[in-house]
Amino acid sequence: MDLLALADFNLVARYGGFGKAARATGRPKATLSRRVTELEAALDLRLFERGARDLKLTEEGRALHERTAALLTELDETAAAIASGAEKPRGRLRISAPLLLSQTAMGKIAAGFALKYPDVRLEITTEDRAVDMIEEAYDLVIRVNPDPDEALVGRVFLRDRLVVVASPELVRPAGDHPVPGVVRGAGIRQTWKVTTSKGAWKIGIEPILALSSLIMVRDAVRAGVGAARLPISLVSHDLADGTLLHWGDIDGSEIALWALYPSRRLLSARVSAFLDFLKQAFPNGTPDELAAYIDR
Repeated sequence: MDLLALADFNLVARYGGFGKAARATGRPKATLSRRVTELEAALDLRLFERGARDLKLTEEGRALHERTAALLTELDETAAAIASGAEKPRGRLRISAPLLLSQTAMGKIAAGFALKYPDVRLEITTEDRAVDMIEEAYDLVIRVNPDPDEALVGRVFLRDRLVVVASPELVRPAGDHPVPGVVRGAGIRQTWKVTTSKGAWKIGIEPILALSSLIMVRDAVRAGVGAARLPISLVSHDLADGTLLHWGDIDGSEIALWALYPSRRLLSARVSAFLDFLKQAFPNGTPDELAAYIDR
């Protein structure tokens, strides 16, 4: 495949037309048109639907653009780095991170990374959903206990666990009597299986608050409303100060935070740099290291 023709095709796809691409890049419109025509002939595919006034990608053209645009950008960046004599991280780095990590630590981590690598344009979006890395053009995603995905590879950089905590004023349950609870998500009656140094027991929970953020849940528990399940990193300061009490660990609640990237792409210098920066931020990957980022 002709890489020059592929690069011109991506220019036209990015700008939405031959004229627009020519004006934005200074390339002759006729040259762009000829190269795209040659690429279509070589692939035996129609990449654009050419109307009287507009130009639209075909389904095949859209797939080719999505899968090759980032690769060509990486090739350009690699060539520039080699020409400058060093593989220095540079360019745009888009990351998707979960809500709680973003609220507690990612601001400080992003600031430190930006100071160390000023040539990288770091963009971090916060969402707990499973994003499509290719479709949405992310370079790296951070996810909690992700499902296996053959298209992605990565590494665990942090571990945590869920614990049940409550205000000292809240009386621990006796027998099957439920206690008021603060939950994330649907506010339905539930039972929590808890392990302590004295053994395992079950806590019946009658939700009186259902909140969408773990930060909100923590703040409500601090106010003495009820018991809650929370990551120990989020409440470690409260447990140390005695403002919250540890009722036990939730069975099977191990939390692993993964940094994931597409396995079919070469790992760019900027992604490698961010992975190394995460390792420096959490050298042992323990809840205490995350707790150090959390304001009291």
